[in-house]
Amino acid sequence: MVEGQDGLNWDRWRAIARTAEEVGFAGLYRSDHFTNPVGPFKDSLECWISLGYLATNTQRLEFGPMVSPISFRHPAMLVRQAAAVADLSGGRLQFGLGAGWQDREHTNYSYHLGSVPERMVRFREAVHIMAHLLHTDEPLTFEGKHYQVHEAVLLPRPKHQVPIVIGGSGKQLTLPLVAKYADEWNSGGRSPEDFAEINAYLDSLIEKAGRPKQAVRRSMMLFLRTGRDQADLDRRLAAKPVPDMFRRSGVVATHAEVKTRLKALEAAGVQRAILNWMDDYDDVEGIAELGRAVLT
Repeated sequence: MVEGQDGLNWDRWRAIARTAEEVGFAGLYRSDHFTNPVGPFKDSLECWISLGYLATNTQRLEFGPMVSPISFRHPAMLVRQAAAVADLSGGRLQFGLGAGWQDREHTNYSYHLGSVPERMVRFREAVHIMAHLLHTDEPLTFEGKHYQVHEAVLLPRPKHQVPIVIGGSGKQLTLPLVAKYADEWNSGGRSPEDFAEINAYLDSLIEKAGRPKQAVRRSMMLFLRTGRDQADLDRRLAAKPVPDMFRRSGVVATHAEVKTRLKALEAAGVQRAILNWMDDYDDVEGIAELGRAVLT
């Protein structure tokens, strides 16, 4: 995974996509932001156009936004984009959804963010609308606080499944949404022990929702700084220190240590680890070295 607002442009995206597919990564993901929360403005390649590129210029990779804030796009339009990209790719899109959180980009570009309770009500309404349009042919009439649709349909019907991915670990709002609607739950970085505890709670919610536990894939996104060995890692950290906001949830480790961490997470129930490459986006050889180290 890469942060699309942190200097991503077409030259870098093409090179990263080519490298990810050639090395053997299972998928390629990116954030959907206009800016970073602080600091200078950098290249920020529009998310859904870049996913359309992957649909027709890669053959094997699963891909998707991690995640698309519903505060940027009306759910009736966002779900149309997702269904089209999914079919264009032969069913490789993973439809990551979020409520929105970053103040700076919403203020700068005049998108309404709102309070946390408001965001969550809006998110719940949006997921309900999009799940209905994806999964049933019946027209939807919905009168919510934030969205109203009247005999809405999604045509053409998606020819492929469009898996809904929801991230977060809130027990009151987020995890119940996962249990009811999601095909994948994406956890933030945490220890194997913490993950196993939350995962078991999610299992109970899924069963209460009347779904089999295996209906929801479990993944984890890890902010990563890594190197071939300790000397390479130290060199990289000296050139680009770890941002303060990622220190608690990030992984700073050699390739061998990353592989050990991934094995422990797999044993705890993580089915897919999404490695957020926090280093130089022009260093595609570094990305390739990481892949060769952890995929063998």
